[in-house]
Amino acid sequence: MKIIRTIAELHAARSEARAAGATRVGFVPTMGALHEGHLSLLRTARAENDLVVLSIFVNPTQFTEPSDLDAYPRTEEADAALAATAGVDLIFAPDAAELYPSGHATTVHVAGRLTETLEGAGRGEAHFDGMATIVTKLLLAVLPSTAYFGQKDAQQLLVVQRMVADLGIPTRIAACPTARAADGLALSSRNVRLNAAERSRAIAIPRALAAADALVTEGVRDVGALRAAASEILAAADITPEYLAFVIPESLAPIDSVDGPVLCAIAARVGEVRLIDNVVLTPTPESTQE
Repeated sequence: MKIIRTIAELHAARSEARAAGATRVGFVPTMGALHEGHLSLLRTARAENDLVVLSIFVNPTQFTEPSDLDAYPRTEEADAALAATAGVDLIFAPDAAELYPSGHATTVHVAGRLTETLEGAGRGEAHFDGMATIVTKLLLAVLPSTAYFGQKDAQQLLVVQRMVADLGIPTRIAACPTARAADGLALSSRNVRLNAAERSRAIAIPRALAAADALVTEGVRDVGALRAAASEILAAADITPEYLAFVIPESLAPIDSVDGPVLCAIAARVGEVRLIDNVVLTPTPESTQE
């Protein structure tokens, strides 16, 4: 496994691998602090490709709060050890100047509801501008056949899919299931910042999602009833969500009734740590409300 710092080195390594017959390239972009969620993406990439590339770059333009950027863990040595166990071939770990050279003046902006609602409403559209710009840069640097993203960041996934389609970037964007701890909490690099009491409270988030999912399975269709059930669980853990949204998965348009697949998404702070999670609610034809 090689650790590469520059785009020129990355292109040289890609050319060398291609000459050796590595035609399928899988890519997992990360900001480091790897956990089992990242490793599940890497293992999927390893199973489907000849060459696996991992990027580690804490992108400053995605953070709207300087304290959040400063607090983000940077653990490259440990990340490299984990990446090796998942079969990574190349780690691309540039510094900021490599990706944002002097005079950098270009931003990728995805307009509309996909970036204006939910995370966009709370964190500002600049968050998605930063994400879309860095993902574009990374895709052009790596030139992967497939890039792998987790469903936990459902809105980010939609923005990336829209951007790739609009710009004609020849990379397949693969959505992978959310990796969870044994108690259901979605895995995140931020989880390490939760103290024991906060960690115990945080599991109310997946429990609230599970409660909404169970009600839909039982035949409940009214979003008001689903919202009330999820809100009750969050309130019992003293969690006030920034949003508890029920939206169409492809467009993020709000809905009042679960008549087809619906994305239920939550963002909430537990202590100082901001967590997000979601589930797709899918009614079954045989389930009818009593």
